[in-house]
Amino acid sequence: MLTKEQNDLLTQTGPGTPGGALLRRYWQPVALASEIPLGGDPLPIDILSEALVLFRDEDGRLGLLGRHCPHRGADLSYGRVEDGGLRCLYHGWLFDVGGKCLEQPAEPKGSTFKDKICQKSYPVVERGGAVFAYMGPGEPPLFPAYDFFAYPPEHVFARKLFKECNYLQANEGNYDPAHVGFLHRSSQMLNRSGLVFGDMRKFGRVDISDAAVDPFSVPALKVEDAPFGMRIFQVRDGGPDKTYLRVTTFGMPNFSVIAGPQGGDGHVGIWHVPINDHVHWRFGFTLRRDAPIAQARETDEFAPSIRPRDPQYFDGEFHHRQQLRNRYLQDRSTFADSYTGMGSHFSVHDAFATESQGSIQDRTQEHLGRTDLAIGAARRMMLRAIADVQEGRDPVGVVRSPADNDFRDMISFDVLVENGSDYAEVVRAVADETGRTLA
Repeated sequence: MLTKEQNDLLTQTGPGTPGGALLRRYWQPVALASEIPLGGDPLPIDILSEALVLFRDEDGRLGLLGRHCPHRGADLSYGRVEDGGLRCLYHGWLFDVGGKCLEQPAEPKGSTFKDKICQKSYPVVERGGAVFAYMGPGEPPLFPAYDFFAYPPEHVFARKLFKECNYLQANEGNYDPAHVGFLHRSSQMLNRSGLVFGDMRKFGRVDISDAAVDPFSVPALKVEDAPFGMRIFQVRDGGPDKTYLRVTTFGMPNFSVIAGPQGGDGHVGIWHVPINDHVHWRFGFTLRRDAPIAQARETDEFAPSIRPRDPQYFDGEFHHRQQLRNRYLQDRSTFADSYTGMGSHFSVHDAFATESQGSIQDRTQEHLGRTDLAIGAARRMMLRAIADVQEGRDPVGVVRSPADNDFRDMISFDVLVENGSDYAEVVRAVADETGRTLA
């Protein structure tokens, strides 16, 4: 449970808010690279309650500017990409990717007025099939060397989804281990003891169908701080002399890394980025280390949740067809085969669970249980980080030195280990096995 003041600190992210100041200290994904091709249209973007425009000039350089022209406020996303910049349609003012005003055609010849004008702009980089922006003050930190961005582009699949709620409650679902056994139950689970994970039996490093593991049993949890945020250990009985261990990650301040359908050779990174305090974008990056993911994602090994352009599930604007406004098309007559009555799509289940709380969950009314250990720990870490920013310190996960830009152990996976194993050593061993040997 949080106080109203603490809840406001974490959920309010607009300009001038403490929570917004925290999120602005990190590189945030703001668009998919596919949305802004060379020769493409300027893209209006709302991020952290700011109205922006993203464009790519004729040389392929990206610019992220304030959307409204500093002359008379016209919307620059309607503008023309030409002559090395973005030109406002109203009076022809031209801005380069850094916000510098290059031309003011209606001003007298020889005027230097344009030299006094600079449109708000933010640094941007293109990584892993997405465009990231730094919207904070001062020199940007180093872009974090997460493994999603260390592999060739064909090994990473980027996507985004619109979420009709505050970013925090959606991200908290990523490190809530208990909900999986209920919200995502398959028809096999409804009809049997729960030992079959249905379509999820191929997820992770353990073949659940052959292991004496009930992935839906209540796990024992342990959390530990890490340079990127927090590592979460979920432990279940794995059969005689075995422990089933699942490792997930909370990354400061608004992303998670979870084990995914690509097995032990990859995982899924998820950012929840506020559009404003009531809706947000969910950016996902699925990594497959041993093969190009563009081929693998079309096979049965991959769940529909990583095919966001599938018209069965999504419209053309990154929205679920099953939404809060149509009650997720719940069909209660299917309860015999579907726990939720909302079909088999995990992302729809998660949307229901987080969006139906209201656009901003009232955490003064909640009652956290033992399986919410990671949620409470992550909130405390974020509140400490807000205090760090207010006192002039970099928060956890912000990297300034190349020597510190090492996140090779920021991995998520599941595995059967011997009872009594040292979980930190298991992480190190898995990182070594995947070819990212730790120093």
